[in-house]
This record gives sequence, C-alpha cells and structure tokens, in this order.
Amino acid sequence: MKSNTLTRNMKPIARAGLTAKGIVYVLLGALAFMAAFGINGKSSRNTSKSGVFDFIYDQPAGTILLWVVVLGLVCYFIWRIIQAFADTGNEGKDMKGFLVRGRYLFSGLVYGSLAVQAFNMLVFRKKGSGNRSQEATQELLSKPLGQWLVGLVAVIFLAVGIYQIYYGLSEKYRKHVNKSVPAKAKPIFLSAGKIGYVARGIVWLLFSYLFFQAALSSNSSETGDTPKAFSLLSHSDYGTYLLAVIGIGLIFYGLFNFVRARYEEFG
Repeated sequence: MKSNTLTRNMKPIARAGLTAKGIVYVLLGALAFMAAFGINGKSSRNTSKSGVFDFIYDQPAGTILLWVVVLGLVCYFIWRIIQAFADTGNEGKDMKGFLVRGRYLFSGLVYGSLAVQAFNMLVFRKKGSGNRSQEATQELLSKPLGQWLVGLVAVIFLAVGIYQIYYGLSEKYRKHVNKSVPAKAKPIFLSAGKIGYVARGIVWLLFSYLFFQAALSSNSSETGDTPKAFSLLSHSDYGTYLLAVIGIGLIFYGLFNFVRARYEEFG
C-alpha cells in the first residue's frame, strides 16, 4: 500500500522531470543542428548543456523560463532517487535489479548536477567554465593506473552507447508508453523514440572514443563533452550533415520525453 501511494504521489514529479529533460534535449539538438550549418553564428562550442542554459537565459523572460527548467530538473532528480532507493518500479534486489536501480541513481545525480549548474547561473550569474570532462580525466590520470582507469571509463561509455542503440532498435522503450498512446499517433511517437535513442547512443560512442584517445595518449585534453564530440563529428567526412542528423535525433529524443511525460503510467 505504501509503495502504491508513493508511486501515485510521485507521478506529477516524474512528469515535470521528464518535461524538463525533454526541453534540454530539444534545445541541445536544435543547437547542434544550428552549429552544423552555422545558423545565427552557432558552432559546436555552443552545444553543451551549459550552452542550452545560456540560450534559455538569453531569451525574453529567460530568467523565468530557466527557473522552470531548474525546478523540472530537481523533480527529475527526486523521481530518480525515489526509484533507486524505494524501488517503485519493483526492479528487485538481484543483480539485474541492482544495475537498473544504479542506472536510475546515476541518471538522477547527473540531472541534479545540471539543476545546480543552472541554479548557479540564475542566482550567482555564474556560467559553466572549463571542461569538466578534461578536469575529471586529468584527476584520473594522476592516480596509480590512471590510464587504465580512463580506459575503463571509455569502456563504460562504449557499453552505454551500444545499449542505447540496442534499446532504440529493439524498441524496448515501447514499454514506457505502449499502452496509453493514442493508436493514430503511436507510429509517430514510437518512431521518435527509436530515432532519439539511436542518436543518443551515437553521442555516447563519441564520448567513448574521446576517452579511449585520452587513455592511449595519457593526455586529458583528448577528452571532452558534447562540444568536443560534435566538433569531432563535424570535421569528419560529410560532418555537416552527420551533425545535423544527430541534432535532429536529439530533438526527437527530447520529444519522446514529452510523450513519456504525457502518457507514461509510472507503475
């Protein structure tokens, strides 16, 4: 009974969190698409979560809009933490359940840190500075067996990327909304999920490649976040079009989060 009550009470929190996540990814994808063709002077340097917050902040009523996103990201953080520790999804206590709940915890912490970053921008006018991936990589490289540790991170990112692509192509994401999406709209919504998860998986593979390069060279400057990954992509053959396609894919991923926010039953 207590679990059912908790699940029911967290539905508005989960919906707000997924909506905020959707906004972040739609804008990240839009910035990537704009960077591909240099629209409005955008480049890969603007294609980070910090760049998304900057973009929102610079719009009319941007402060209010960014506060809404911050509150939504806090909701996402709360929802994932509840999922991880209260096991509202009945994932169980075996190894598989432990891994799923660990993924919820990691996801919550990531988006919680984004909420803090946006909050700092609003309250302290403090924008993101430096490359956190490079700083973290440098810290790992300074440890004993540092190159192996960075290589392990690369392997983890590789596994995440492959799983995201598998998750999309196998249509496992259907479980989130399959029963509640209107029949006429279902093909469009579910296609958005497939495209979105595959695009997100490719981004993780780019992260993995960057960390492998850092591990092999023992050079933290080889790593980076989305701006570095998208810059790498844009400088490849047909890079402009590849970056544009990934941007569109991330927009679809954001839209699918809107679909989840509207139609997911949350237990």
